[in-house]
Amino acid sequence: MRERKNTVLLFSKLPEPGLVKTRLTTLKDGIFAPEVASVLYHCMLFDVVEIICAALSDLENAPQDGDARDTYDLVISTAPARNLEPMRSLFHDAGEWPREIEFIVDEGASFDEHYNHAFEQAWERGADCILSMGADMPALTKSDVKFGFEQLHKLDGVPGGGIVLAPDQEMGVSVVGWTRETDFSHTGVFYNPTGLTVLPAYIAKARELGLPALWLPPIPDVDTMADLYHNITLVEALNYCAEHDDICPPWRTAQALSEIGFSQIYVAPNELRDPRDEIDR
Repeated sequence: MRERKNTVLLFSKLPEPGLVKTRLTTLKDGIFAPEVASVLYHCMLFDVVEIICAALSDLENAPQDGDARDTYDLVISTAPARNLEPMRSLFHDAGEWPREIEFIVDEGASFDEHYNHAFEQAWERGADCILSMGADMPALTKSDVKFGFEQLHKLDGVPGGGIVLAPDQEMGVSVVGWTRETDFSHTGVFYNPTGLTVLPAYIAKARELGLPALWLPPIPDVDTMADLYHNITLVEALNYCAEHDDICPPWRTAQALSEIGFSQIYVAPNELRDPRDEIDR
């Protein structure tokens, strides 16, 4: 039985005020001080890592099927290089984590190049399947991670490989990955010269290369205030559902939102709807 190495490649900036989640801050069109936005990102990062660790533990403890013995690792990629040691310290100072976490630096002149460089390093480390994502997804679940690898394993051994992807809420992609045999890259995806957004750019590239693409359930991330409002409702629901189901909840993010008075969302009445005069009495 061969060993199949599976890697979660998590992209994360250091949670520094004024350099992360600036669209949530008064530096742009948000409402929070930069320090508050960085704390929220810090909590999301730690929650996402804990959720990934729990999912990988479940996968390692599951019965091994097929002709491969699966191993799993978590690699956090950050930039620039000067942030590597502070990122290590951030996790070290937080205490013991459920599993070993590796840290690397991604470099490039664009996000496409940074993403490609991180993937290259993961392949060089022996990865057979890579599932990549960002750290700003507090609604990520163990099931998302486990299903991502389930789909990747369907592509393992397929001639030419293939990709898996989960859309976000804004025409982008929150999770993407492929197998070692897949001749694919992120070039032209995040900075598409024709103006395509990320999700259709990935699909167009896969279609052009004749590669299969497997669907993962949508996972929202947090960039704008509207994204945050949506995720606040998800975080509240996930933490409650965790009392009744096998869910690793985003409890740090929930606690931070509660402390800043954003644990619940209310909206004003909205009359922009289909007429109901013939329905309601």
